[in-house]
Amino acid sequence: MNSTKYDVVGIGNAIVDVIAQTDYEFLTKHDLTKGSMALVDEAQAQLIYNAMGPAMEISGGSAANTIAGIASLGGCGAYIGKVKADQLGDVFRHDIRAGGVAFDTAPATEGPQTARSFILVTPDAQRTMNTYLGACVNLTPEDVDPEVIAGSSVTYLEGYLWDPPLAKEAFRKAMNIAHDSGRKVALTLSDSFCVDRFRDEFLDLAENAVDILFANDDEICSLYQVETFDEALQHVRQHCEIAALTRSEHGSVVISGEEVHIIEAQPVERLEDATGAGDLYAAGFLHGHTHGQDLATCGRWGSIAASEVISHIGARPQTPLRELIASTSGGAV
Repeated sequence: MNSTKYDVVGIGNAIVDVIAQTDYEFLTKHDLTKGSMALVDEAQAQLIYNAMGPAMEISGGSAANTIAGIASLGGCGAYIGKVKADQLGDVFRHDIRAGGVAFDTAPATEGPQTARSFILVTPDAQRTMNTYLGACVNLTPEDVDPEVIAGSSVTYLEGYLWDPPLAKEAFRKAMNIAHDSGRKVALTLSDSFCVDRFRDEFLDLAENAVDILFANDDEICSLYQVETFDEALQHVRQHCEIAALTRSEHGSVVISGEEVHIIEAQPVERLEDATGAGDLYAAGFLHGHTHGQDLATCGRWGSIAASEVISHIGARPQTPLRELIASTSGGAV
């Protein structure tokens, strides 16, 4: 095995989040389904942007949020994702590097603009996302640095990026390098619509290629096409070495073979914005896992990290997670 340079390397859609608070009437007027994620083209993206209220721009993307969380926990993280050499691409690159993450993917000099996701947050803290993928879907196998993958304890893959053929090749390249180097591969299912589109492929990954699977209750039930969470749990325990399944206010369940841990949700004074909860749960979990913690502790750290990000607008931590977990769990991180 090569020496470890990074705890976790994430590969995913490099997106700048454009976040605005809105009301239910806005969603109805624009035929948007509350709590969903929809892909839009450039024209639709501009239409939504022109209609939405005052917004903030924050670098996002599911796997990027996770790796930013790893850095906030004091871990060493790297990220692979495609932006264009444009204004939002510069914003993304600056933000993730300023957060302590290694990011060296060469930007595109032509083609679509840097991706952006218009995130509309309703009074119940649910986020409705409309995403223009732009440059990020043009990730290729050439963007995957073998030395970075081989030098990372875990390669973390974002299900949102499974669609484009070249990006899929990049994922498979990364998985092969990781396993050939004796490393672990983790996958987040990302969203139920991803599962619906790629169910057979995701099932194959869960059974044969993924060591650590992250999913929420809707996604895991969709993957196995069952009605109840308990049914899904019985299926996934036969496939993955570890499955970390989040259940919003009901906490999470971490399972590895016959080992099952039920983790309570970390209380928050005020639920402000659910964006990034699953991403930061994965950050806490993977930080614990790469630092020798047991599965129950990994789940608790995930819950604490998720609780921080839902207490404010935006999907990146505002409080240093290392300090938060140390003070909440009563021990060193």
